[in-house]
Amino acid sequence: MIAIALALQLTAAANMPTVLVSTSTECPISNRYAPEINRLNLKFAGKVQFLMVYPAPADTDAMVRAHIKQFGYPNQWLHDTGQRLVKQTGATVTPEVAVMSVDRKVLYRGRIDDRYLEFGKDRLEPTVRDLERALDAIIIGKPVPVAETRAIGCFIADLVK
Repeated sequence: MIAIALALQLTAAANMPTVLVSTSTECPISNRYAPEINRLNLKFAGKVQFLMVYPAPADTDAMVRAHIKQFGYPNQWLHDTGQRLVKQTGATVTPEVAVMSVDRKVLYRGRIDDRYLEFGKDRLEPTVRDLERALDAIIIGKPVPVAETRAIGCFIADLVK
C-alpha cells in the first residue's frame, strides 16, 4: 500500500503525468533501454515525470542506488518489493511502463517501443516508439493512440497475480 500511495502522491505533487518504469538491476533488456528512458526523460522534462519502479525482491536498496547511478536514470525511484504497484498497473515484465494521469488513471501501459519482437529476438532500431507516441498525445491533450501494448522482457520475480 505504501508504494501505491507514494507513487500516486508523487504524481499529484508534480501536477503532471508520471511514467512508472518497472525495471530490474538484473534484466539485460531493461538495462538496454536505459538510453531510451533517459532520452525521453530529457525530452519531456517539466511536462512528465519518470519514476523508476524496482519490484524484484532480490534488488536491495544499495543495488538499486548503484543501478540508478550506473545507468544515469532519473533519481526518483521506489522499491516495490511487495509488488503492489506493478499489480495495480498490470506490469508483468521488466521493462514495462505505465503512464498515470494526475487524477490517477492509467493512460498507457506496455512496451517502450517495438525493438523486441519476442524474447531473444530484437531489431537494431524500433519502428514504433509507443511510449513516446503516448506521451506526445497526452502532452497536447489528445487520447493515446494505443492505450495498451505487450511488453517483452524479463518476468518479474515472485510476481503472483
